[in-house]
Amino acid sequence: MSMFLDTAKIKVKAGNGGDGMVAFRREKYVPNGGPWGGDGGRGGNVVFVVDEGLRTLMDFRYNRHFKAQSGEKGMTKGMHGRGAEDLIVHVPQGTTVRDAETGKILIDLIENGQKFVVAHGGRGGRGNIRFATPKNPAPEISENGEPGQERELQLELKILADVGLVGFPSVGKSTLLSVITSAKPKIGAYHFTTIVPNLGMVRTQSGESFAVADLPGLIEGASQGVGLGTQFLRHIERTRVILHVIDMSASEGRDPYEDYLAINKELESYNLRLMERPQIIVANKMDMPESAENLKVFKEKLAANYDEFDELPQIFPISSLTKQGLSTLLDATAELLDKTPEFLLYDESEMEEEAYYGFDEDAPAFEISRDDDAAWVLSGDKLEKLFTMTNFDREEAVMKFARQLRGMGVDEALRARGAKDGDLVRIGKFEFEFVD
Repeated sequence: MSMFLDTAKIKVKAGNGGDGMVAFRREKYVPNGGPWGGDGGRGGNVVFVVDEGLRTLMDFRYNRHFKAQSGEKGMTKGMHGRGAEDLIVHVPQGTTVRDAETGKILIDLIENGQKFVVAHGGRGGRGNIRFATPKNPAPEISENGEPGQERELQLELKILADVGLVGFPSVGKSTLLSVITSAKPKIGAYHFTTIVPNLGMVRTQSGESFAVADLPGLIEGASQGVGLGTQFLRHIERTRVILHVIDMSASEGRDPYEDYLAINKELESYNLRLMERPQIIVANKMDMPESAENLKVFKEKLAANYDEFDELPQIFPISSLTKQGLSTLLDATAELLDKTPEFLLYDESEMEEEAYYGFDEDAPAFEISRDDDAAWVLSGDKLEKLFTMTNFDREEAVMKFARQLRGMGVDEALRARGAKDGDLVRIGKFEFEFVD
């Protein structure tokens, strides 16, 4: 079984804030001691950190749930609870993090050591020392901790390579990679010998260096899922230069020029922007009989199908087996890389706007609906967050929550919708009667 994994779906849950405490000073020589309950600690964040030592998302195959610790509760003597440590999750370079629910991209992690908070921990609830006023010097009110952010994420790994080798199966991509780098890909005389991307570093005679990825062979219909399908086409997206390897000996009985057109069609069908990347045509297996004649015909067909103003792609005849023409190919590739800029993988419409972890002023404070049993149901982020942070074990806190609902206009809105005295009102699993 292959140990390469380039997609994963996981769930992350940041830590909840610690609950605030209700406490009072009870010291022998301190009259009217007053409130002394401290605040809860902040919950831990879930943080992704790029680790250049990782090559796949295999670590997420069996461990799909990541939960940070909650903050400690507040303590007496006005002491705050300890904040929880962040949960650090290591990911490989080239990992794209996407919100599974919205489909928006949160971050593209490409630099070693880069950090990104994917789920923010909740703040600690306030202790009763925070609620003391001249009118109420000894409040029995505290807040529960704020819930930590919870979300489902889609991870996608697109390997970091400057150059991508593409072509039909058995055209010699793996052999080429093995002779120009120290990589040791599997090589065999059958189709789809390569079933995972292989990566290697090239160093030219002039001292230039770049990363090359050997991608599993494409066939006609790959962009629609034929063969290995789109499973590995994503790895071409980060490359700046494409080496299009063609079997010029036609040993498989196919026409080299038709192969060239078919692979370009698949790249274009998968992502039109892949055709923006400059290509170098690698005419491989030139040590075989008839290769020279096939190359001549290939060049004629290529020239006939290009406008006079279009620049023909460079063609380099090589033999991976005899190592013929490799140094010229590598020098030309390095030269093309020097003048080829990075390609933007995502546009602004795909990226999630910078998140604001608080209340959205434009969002409605609450919504009202009816349940099957005719109960009124209150929902909305603001209201539900307020409900979660209310300590219902304390009567004063419950009364404060009722006043907050009234201040938000919940009573008037229910009355306008036709709610009558004694009607059942539900917030989550909590139920109470409407009093007109």
